Amino acid sequence: MITLKNVSKFYYKKGVIASGFSRVNLEFNIGEFVAITGESGSGKSTLLNVISGLDSYEEGEMYINGEETSHYTEQDFENYRRTYIGNIFQSFNLINSYTVYQNIELILLLNGEKKKDIKEKVIELIKKVDLYKFRNTKVSKLSGGQKQRVAIARALAKDTPIIIADEPTGNLDTKSSESVIKLLSQIAEEKLVIIVTHNYEQVEKYVTRKITMHDGKILEDKKIKETETKPVKIHEKFKNITTGNKIRLGVRNTFNIIPKFLLVLCVYLFITVAILSEYASFQKEETLSKEAGINYIFSNMSTNRIIIKKQDGSSYQEEEFSKIQNIENVDYIVKNDCLLDMELGLTNDMDYMYATVSEKPVTEVDLGRLPESDYEIVMEGSKDDYYIGDRAEDILNKEFRIEDYNTEETKEEYKLKVVGVKYVEEENMYRTNKMHVQEKVLNDLKRNVNQKYSTTKTMFMNKNYENKIVPNDNVPVGKVYVPEEFEEINQNCIGKNLEISVENIYYKDTLNVSIDKIYKKTTIEKMLGIKDFEKNNGTIFINTTDYNNLFNKNTYQASVFAKDSRDVEEICKNLQEMGMQTLAIKDTLVQDGTLQVLRIFKTAVTVVLVITLFFISYFVIKIILKSRNVYFSTIRMIGASKGVSTDLLIIELLTVSNIAYFSFIGLILLVKNNIIASKFLNNLITYLELKDFAILYLVIITMSILISKKFAKSIFKKSAMKAFREEV
Repeated sequence: MITLKNVSKFYYKKGVIASGFSRVNLEFNIGEFVAITGESGSGKSTLLNVISGLDSYEEGEMYINGEETSHYTEQDFENYRRTYIGNIFQSFNLINSYTVYQNIELILLLNGEKKKDIKEKVIELIKKVDLYKFRNTKVSKLSGGQKQRVAIARALAKDTPIIIADEPTGNLDTKSSESVIKLLSQIAEEKLVIIVTHNYEQVEKYVTRKITMHDGKILEDKKIKETETKPVKIHEKFKNITTGNKIRLGVRNTFNIIPKFLLVLCVYLFITVAILSEYASFQKEETLSKEAGINYIFSNMSTNRIIIKKQDGSSYQEEEFSKIQNIENVDYIVKNDCLLDMELGLTNDMDYMYATVSEKPVTEVDLGRLPESDYEIVMEGSKDDYYIGDRAEDILNKEFRIEDYNTEETKEEYKLKVVGVKYVEEENMYRTNKMHVQEKVLNDLKRNVNQKYSTTKTMFMNKNYENKIVPNDNVPVGKVYVPEEFEEINQNCIGKNLEISVENIYYKDTLNVSIDKIYKKTTIEKMLGIKDFEKNNGTIFINTTDYNNLFNKNTYQASVFAKDSRDVEEICKNLQEMGMQTLAIKDTLVQDGTLQVLRIFKTAVTVVLVITLFFISYFVIKIILKSRNVYFSTIRMIGASKGVSTDLLIIELLTVSNIAYFSFIGLILLVKNNIIASKFLNNLITYLELKDFAILYLVIITMSILISKKFAKSIFKKSAMKAFREEV
């Protein structure tokens, strides 16, 4: 079965060579119960470790069923231990955090058996060593004799032809020792049992052979009883541990020592928060950098803004605006889009302000009150603005006229009264103050803008003229008053048709009216109520209703505002599917190069942070998991390969990292739904997208795998026995 020919084992420590044993020649067969005795340091335990494949040898040859082993690698010895050896250790080498049942179950799971198929076998073995009532008790709570019985049951569970026991009664009382030795003698009837003992008298009546060692040499090899040499019965080829059992053991190991689990969990929570915080801060700076861009076309440069126009060029109907408003993450719609980019000058005798027009309803103010009449407005802006901030009290309840704008060109200046001030936190340095106006003012301003940016022509007698068109309530609907120059064109112009055409970027329209009267310098005041003839000579006057029909049109271009600039791209897709042309303002902003530098810096810092966190977390986790070295050394000694041990470690750390990550995500969701208040987490939510959380998850999973492999490499680079000795 096992043959040793001139086998020697040496130890090297600090340049000194020590002999474990020298030139040993022995042969062992199935059916023997062998006791190896000798004083401490005689080499008996070292010999046992070599026989069981836990230690290598330097000289000679050891044969297993006639096969040489001097060329064996660590993996070969792992397979040998798994197939041939069942170890019973002096210090038991049980998993203290496991129950009696789990310790015996472990060996069967490692050998590829399914959990559902082994329960009966495990219970049978527990009964065989008389520990059934302790089956669900953690072995850390058992007595020494009970622990040794668990170790014996575990060795029997492998069903290997060889049982190796190192001082199996060293920690037991007399009664427990007698019971253990008797049980081993019964096992030896079908197996080879080799024990090391310093108390030969205790085992003398059971053993079939006695080997005495001294100073690393065999002094005596005495046969006590005749035994029948039996054939080697090797268990059918062991299967690899199943993936399900790997996961089961890995998860079990995660929670079996709660303080260890909590410490590792804290490490992963720290990693998660550190990476997210750093990345979110850069995302915030990047977002602000994008919003700080400028263009020279639009005054309202909100990155939430999307300009929309129908592909067929037609005007919008109210039902279409309703559909747009129902698009997810749309905040509000500005129908009078043309006013958004019109920066108006508001002035009186003391002050001068610039502002754009907002038709978004205002529901509250910080100073003053809400508007109550058509010509009352609320100013919105930053506290850093000179007028809105420093002189807010001075502009309240003051009237301001709109520069270069009159209601009808001929009447008094258009005036608005500031009755309220609303402050906003605005980090875009290019932002313009807004004035919130009522519907009446919106329509007046819209008409004025359309008139200002329209090309107006008149056609009379098949010829085009470019006379200015001005509304006047003295003119009847459908009629027109023209200057006396029209008599020069046609003396009989009264009653003749006049066509007025309007064209701008949004629409074209035509109005047909008839010439009702001709005004002169002497009749203009009586006919139209206008005194300044020279200023108005050449003007064509039409009724206000007709004028409004030309310039107060339906909406041809509008602006949609997203709740968040990060939603703009998705909203644009939805709008395009509805048959609209879109222009996202954030895509028109010109950057000064800061954004590109920031992105490069963000990438570099993130990489450095991840690498730094990897090494910090590795060394911290290594310290925390140092207690696991005994566990992994133990399972390797009882049959687990390096690969299986590494996989169990990976699963353990992956379990903790997933718990940490998804616990943090759960916390973020609670904050997002206003169940928990946290300004810090709100900042993370604001500037991070789903893809950022997905990338973080991949980073954490990758770090867990790399930490596991690095840690495994450090503890598995030595033989199982050497690693175990160093830890205990």
